[in-house]
Amino acid sequence: MTLIEAIAVVSGIACVWLIVKESIWCWPTGLVQVSLYVYIFHQAKLYSDFGLHIFYVGMQFYGWYHWLHGGQNNDKAPISRLPVTGIVGWAALGLLGAAGWGWIMERYTDASVPYPDAFTTVTSLIAQWLLARKKLENWYFWIAVDIVAIGIYAYKKLYLTSGLYAIFLVLCIIGVRAWNRTYKSYGT
Repeated sequence: MTLIEAIAVVSGIACVWLIVKESIWCWPTGLVQVSLYVYIFHQAKLYSDFGLHIFYVGMQFYGWYHWLHGGQNNDKAPISRLPVTGIVGWAALGLLGAAGWGWIMERYTDASVPYPDAFTTVTSLIAQWLLARKKLENWYFWIAVDIVAIGIYAYKKLYLTSGLYAIFLVLCIIGVRAWNRTYKSYGT
């Protein structure tokens, strides 16, 4: 256990809890977490996750802005839903992207677990975009990521991070229920 990993874990739990609560403070808290994981994943040779977390740094700023100003009158963005075709399209893109990225990682790098790492990377990109856009379905993509990530990080002996993703999984289940209640309260 390193101090950096411990701080990343604590800030990650706080970030997802704040997302469940739709608190704007999830974004700066998430910025701490993803910045630390840039370093951690580089050291662990999980290059897809390393690149993903560099992307997350920028997404923290985008999500922060969109949640504050993405509503109809440049006000707070509401939770919204994807149509079924959107869910199917994003899921298909995720699977195809993971296969392609996994192949590249296997062929051109010394990535430790290229295909599972690629799956979590590509699916996380989709989930993060949907989260920043405040789409309820982001939670389902995060659940898929969490299930695979728990195994990857345990395999790489990043036990705190594996435990973090187990906690994320529980928080995602809480999050989807909470966001669904909020969405239904809009009367839509």
